[in-house]
Amino acid sequence: MNIYEAIRKDHDIQRNLLDQLVDTSGDTKTRHDLFKELRKELTLHANAEERHFYKPLIPTDMMQEHARHGIAEHHEIDELIEQLEKTEMDSSAWLKVAKNLKHKVEHHLEDEEHTFFQLSGKVFNEKEKQSLATKYNAYMEEHR
Repeated sequence: MNIYEAIRKDHDIQRNLLDQLVDTSGDTKTRHDLFKELRKELTLHANAEERHFYKPLIPTDMMQEHARHGIAEHHEIDELIEQLEKTEMDSSAWLKVAKNLKHKVEHHLEDEEHTFFQLSGKVFNEKEKQSLATKYNAYMEEHR
C-alpha cells in the first residue's frame, strides 16, 4: 500500500460519514453518534496526514504552497466542527453548518486526490510512498 491508497481509504470513510450525517435531523442519538465519529475521524486523519504527507512535502518548492494550503483547509474544517459543537443539534442552523462542513471536506478531498497526489507523486519515490503509508497507517491504528 502507498500513501495515496492509505489516505484515500480514510477519505472514503469521511465521505460516508458526511453523507449519513447530513441525512439526520433533530437532536437524536444517531446524529450525536455520527457527529462524534466524524469529528474523531477528521481530527485523527488531519493529524496523521499533516505528519506523514504534508510535512515531508513542505521542504519541496513545488509542493510547499500546496502543503500549506492543505493544512490551512484542515484548520477551516476544525473551525466548522467547533461551530457545530456550539450549535443546538435540533436547530436548522446545525444542519446548515453540517452541510457547509460536508462541502468544505469534499472540496479538500478533491484537491488532494486530483491535484496534490499527482504533484507529490513527482516528489516521492515508490519506497517513500510505501514508507509514508506504513507510518500513516500505524498512527491511525494507534489513535483510533
